[in-house]
Amino acid sequence: MKGLRVLIAEDDALIGMLLAETLEEMGHEVCAIEATEADTVTAAVRYRPDLMILDVRLANGNGISAVEEILHTGFVPHFFISGDRSEVLARRPGAVVIQKPFREPDLAWAIQRALDAAVAS
Repeated sequence: MKGLRVLIAEDDALIGMLLAETLEEMGHEVCAIEATEADTVTAAVRYRPDLMILDVRLANGNGISAVEEILHTGFVPHFFISGDRSEVLARRPGAVVIQKPFREPDLAWAIQRALDAAVAS
């Protein structure tokens, strides 16, 4: 898999930094780490990432609403990270979700699933 430009939406700064570090070790480039729904939407327009990883709960909003707004401008492969997978799946059945805490193999699996979903759509 070639390196991807990844947008991270995570309101916990430590988790965002650890996620970015792991992604970079996997050969990807992190174009932004955003903590709010509005900043995530703005960053998606500005950076046009190859992939978005979104926490469900963000400061001043949530990752699900951010994705819904971003997808109005075109599809971007994405997946969610959450402490409660069922919350995401209740709002977006079929979404790719990994549960916190996660490890690198979980990220690799979710990245591949998100990219496969983009090809299928």
